[in-house]
Amino acid sequence: MIEGALLLSALLSVFITLGIIGVLLFETLSFFGEVSIIDFLTDTQWTPLFAEKHFGILPLFAGTFLTTFIAMAVSLPIGLISAIYLSEYASDRVRTTIKPFLEILAAVPTVVYGYFALLFVTPLLQKFFPEISGFNALSPGIVMGIMIIPIISSLSEDAMHAVPIGLREGGYALGSTRLQVALRVVLPAAFSGVAASFILGISRAVGETMIVAVAAGLQPRLTLNPFVPIETVTAYIVQVSLGDTPYGTIEYRTIFAAGMSLFVVTFVLNMISYSLRKRFREVYE
Repeated sequence: MIEGALLLSALLSVFITLGIIGVLLFETLSFFGEVSIIDFLTDTQWTPLFAEKHFGILPLFAGTFLTTFIAMAVSLPIGLISAIYLSEYASDRVRTTIKPFLEILAAVPTVVYGYFALLFVTPLLQKFFPEISGFNALSPGIVMGIMIIPIISSLSEDAMHAVPIGLREGGYALGSTRLQVALRVVLPAAFSGVAASFILGISRAVGETMIVAVAAGLQPRLTLNPFVPIETVTAYIVQVSLGDTPYGTIEYRTIFAAGMSLFVVTFVLNMISYSLRKRFREVYE
């Protein structure tokens, strides 16, 4: 009975995932029964709620990837530097003190981050860039990067901390400095875990909802300008899910098509993470 209960618990997440995929797939197929998949992937306008309807997903993905790029430009260097300090420079006492405080950032509700971006970061940026709009891609991108720092820092530090001490001592025996050992010995040895944390951070940024829904605006446009309002895939799903769109209409089914597109992107990122971890994982005796 115990083994059966454990097996059921292990399979529960699989069944839930299959159920989610089934719902997405059913509604997405209904959507593509009315909209050409070629238009969906190539049209440069996304106006399913307007009188003149266009169903091109490119503007939503442009906003999604723009905010994700900004977030990773903030979180990757800071997270990696933090991980190197905690793993190679900080004492055990400092490490056990700083790491929990760093991980508190991950516990802050994302809606709080959203209003922090809208009411604090955006006015601050407007002092340096007067042309920036009240809703823009730069502010939520920066705040998303701050939110992702604990993920990258914690996972990278765990991977680096697991590298055997003998590798470090071998580097020191050859006359290397602590920084050289960290960058040329420990970091390459922990590359699989560090790369996995990077991919996980990207997936987290791609799937973020409340920050972009609050601070990025709801204007889908195909642009790389971070100073103007944009709309991401998740923000559009929030917009349509507020209850104003009739159930069963083509406008309603767009959220499932957008959700399936986002699922495919995150699935590909997870597969890349798995392949990197499997290919570059170091096994030590």
